[in-house]
Amino acid sequence: MDVLDTVFEVIDMRSFSNLWYWIALAVLWSTTTHWVMGVPFDMLRKAKRFGGEAQADVEALVRIYSTRLISALEPGAVWIVTLASFWMSILGILAFVYNLEFAQAVFLLTAPLALVIWLSLRCARRIMADEGEGLALHRRLTIHRRFLQATGMVSIFITAMYGMWQNLNISILN
Repeated sequence: MDVLDTVFEVIDMRSFSNLWYWIALAVLWSTTTHWVMGVPFDMLRKAKRFGGEAQADVEALVRIYSTRLISALEPGAVWIVTLASFWMSILGILAFVYNLEFAQAVFLLTAPLALVIWLSLRCARRIMADEGEGLALHRRLTIHRRFLQATGMVSIFITAMYGMWQNLNISILN
């Protein structure tokens, strides 16, 4: 038995039965919901509680992040949506037509992130329009975080159910 066979025997390379996939899923969603529009949530709470310099820092970070997001996505929005749709379609076909488990796992990680990007862009536009300061900013960021948390909960639930279904199907077939 060579080294590669030993590695594949010790580490299960199937996605949904691999512990590292579930760790990556948890890290992905905890990071996504902790960093709201470029601001860590604990910094946002501190700014809401104490105001002053902490509030100015939050407003500056949100303004920088929103400007970067809008300037990065809006000029090439048509191309970005076209390329993202193309790659997600390829990934979806590989995942669910050709039944490749790795493609299914990657699709279940990346598809909800497209919604997260759209929600973040929408939030950035609103912040730049009229909600970039004070209580309006805190309200907008809290609403945005709740949407991200809901998206993450639904995504984790769907991924967990699909992963269990895949693992049960494979164990039944063997």
